[in-house]
Amino acid sequence: MPTVKHTFVETRGFTTHLAEAGHGAPLLLLHGWPEFWATWEPMFERLADRWRLIAPDFRGFGDSENPASGPSDQAGPDILADDIAALMDRLGIAKAGFVGHDVGAFVMQRLALRHPDRVAGLFFFNCGTHGVGARWRDPAQINEIWYQTFHQMPFASAIVGASRETCRAYFRHFLTHWCHRKDTFDAVLERWVDNFLRPGNLQGGFNWYISQNAGRLAVMSGTAPKPPKITQPARVLWGRHDPVLKSAWIDVVPEYFENVEASIAEEAGHFVHYERPDLAAAEIGRFFERIGYR
Repeated sequence: MPTVKHTFVETRGFTTHLAEAGHGAPLLLLHGWPEFWATWEPMFERLADRWRLIAPDFRGFGDSENPASGPSDQAGPDILADDIAALMDRLGIAKAGFVGHDVGAFVMQRLALRHPDRVAGLFFFNCGTHGVGARWRDPAQINEIWYQTFHQMPFASAIVGASRETCRAYFRHFLTHWCHRKDTFDAVLERWVDNFLRPGNLQGGFNWYISQNAGRLAVMSGTAPKPPKITQPARVLWGRHDPVLKSAWIDVVPEYFENVEASIAEEAGHFVHYERPDLAAAEIGRFFERIGYR
């Protein structure tokens, strides 16, 4: 591992934690759920010699503060996108490349539309879009998205955080079921449990689902307006075996990007960057070098 610097920055009324390594043009690495900055350590190992890698924790995740003391709908993609733009202002970064996954992939889409001049290029792992539509609630999908409703319950964080054992069992489920290689996170499981047992972090992650609910239901029902096409160069690499963000949904990606390359990572599931880090780093490097971002 290269040396990782940890910094705490005041942004929009709360403290954002970021981990940073490397040098060169900045790449912001935006995590998903159930994750935090450390999910990008495999990329730090492989890319810090070419780019300045910056991995922030979203509000309520990792070592960032949770500005809400309880359940909140103030953690949706527009708010998180504005948080990232404010963080860039504090760091003196006018424009950056972005790499994102899961939550981060949704945030990046909004960032590209709300702050287009800040985005040099976008690299997505498993990129759900508005075009998924009613497929979110296909009969075969229902058993995969139960947690998105559970996380909105006011008692959810109390149940998951009742003990270390309940927390471990909960996150072990996602870190194994969503992976193609089931032992991918075994070595860091306790570190993940430590992270989510930090005060506020369970609810901080669950607030994403509370905040996303109205938009998600509108997409499912077909009433959500289609967003404009994203014009910045984009790359999508989708894990073939992801059970929750289905790789079949790659079919609609070209409808939402003017300039996109999309392909499948055959031996990966939900966490391509952690399951197949050599492939992920190589593809990130190839994309940003192709668009001349160094």
